[in-house]
Amino acid sequence: MTVEPSPDQPSAYVRSEAVRTGHCQCLRITYQVVGDPIDPHLCSCPHETRISGGPAVLWVGFRKDGLAWTGPGGEPTWYATWPTLRRGFCPHCGTHLISVADDSDMVMVTGFSLDDRSGTAPVGHSFRHAAAPWMTIALADDPLAPQPHSP
Repeated sequence: MTVEPSPDQPSAYVRSEAVRTGHCQCLRITYQVVGDPIDPHLCSCPHETRISGGPAVLWVGFRKDGLAWTGPGGEPTWYATWPTLRRGFCPHCGTHLISVADDSDMVMVTGFSLDDRSGTAPVGHSFRHAAAPWMTIALADDPLAPQPHSP
């Protein structure tokens, strides 16, 4: 992941304009996102575990303005799991692909719907307290976390 602080704004980050693609199981819903992955993390909230049937979902963020639906199926079917949060899935094969919050400039795609998963190792785990007790998680170092200064 190429993430560097901007010299004039330490809190802003310069991101690549690389294009990544992703799709559902049946290939009817395909998409592309622009830029480097933002905040790849696992989530074990009740919504994720129920939707996925697994102990966690890997979510990977990208800029909302860099998302394009490219397949013959167009946009996914949307389901609101919160008043301001929608999740998109393929109505044909059922693959869950995306989560979009109304007030965010980011979209979160399911990590394993991406064709190129480089740079998507999870740096956090939301609702870790609700994770299956037998689940062991090793998180990656967060490239956006402050780094210790060397003397």
